[in-house]
Amino acid sequence: MSFISRPVRAAALAAASSFALTGCLLSPGAFTSELQVMQNGTFTYSYDGEIQMLALSKLAQMADKPEEFEAECYDEEYNERECTLAEVNEQRAEWDAKASARAAKQREEAEDMKAFLGGVDPSNPEAAQELAAKLERQRGWEQVTYKGDGLFDVDFRISGQLTHDFAFPVIEKMQMGNMFVTVILRDGGQVRVDAPGFAAQGGGNPMQGMMAGMAGLAQMSEENEGEEPGKIVVPEGTFTIITDGRILANNTDEGPQANARGQALVWNISPRTEQAPTALIAFE
Repeated sequence: MSFISRPVRAAALAAASSFALTGCLLSPGAFTSELQVMQNGTFTYSYDGEIQMLALSKLAQMADKPEEFEAECYDEEYNERECTLAEVNEQRAEWDAKASARAAKQREEAEDMKAFLGGVDPSNPEAAQELAAKLERQRGWEQVTYKGDGLFDVDFRISGQLTHDFAFPVIEKMQMGNMFVTVILRDGGQVRVDAPGFAAQGGGNPMQGMMAGMAGLAQMSEENEGEEPGKIVVPEGTFTIITDGRILANNTDEGPQANARGQALVWNISPRTEQAPTALIAFE
């Protein structure tokens, strides 16, 4: 008989609750990303690779399954023991009495998640295809292909004048809880670039810690029989900034490298990356 072990199910519920509280949690998988920012005020940004929407993953499906009654009893040292018939009956009566409250809470959480997703119902089998079509209507999303388990393969590229701040990804009507890349304009002709979504752990970012924890959940599931949370991706790829401006600060390992258009900063991202890429560039 297929089953979800208690530790794995508990971890799935905790993780699902966490990303529900943060809105729509998106995570990069295998990717190549490049940002060009130039003296003449132009910019080009591209992202080619995987993006996982955890609200559509198997992890979320596990958490959304109706909980089944299971009696739990412990001895004086808090070790689990077999329940007596009287204890089972008592716990079942309490469980049944709270059935309507559990159902109401689940409906409320489902509506909250639908609102976070801009009206997309994650319980709808067509939700992923609906979202892919929605993204392809937005400028920059050249191609969006759904691969299953909340995982999309995307080709995003956009160019223009950098007259305002820029962030990726932005999805119409969706309350975004995390950004992969932000470009912030400062006074004095300076541009600050941060890529918080391209660090899998550390850095004081709760999103990064959550992604690392869910990677651990996937590993744990492999050690248990039955249903698994499915594929949970972590960032792995390269992020490059190309500029002809003056690089004031950056946290690459190698520093600026010569490039046909000026200089390049390159970050190699893996599940072990602790510090999110960051750079400060001046245009005079």
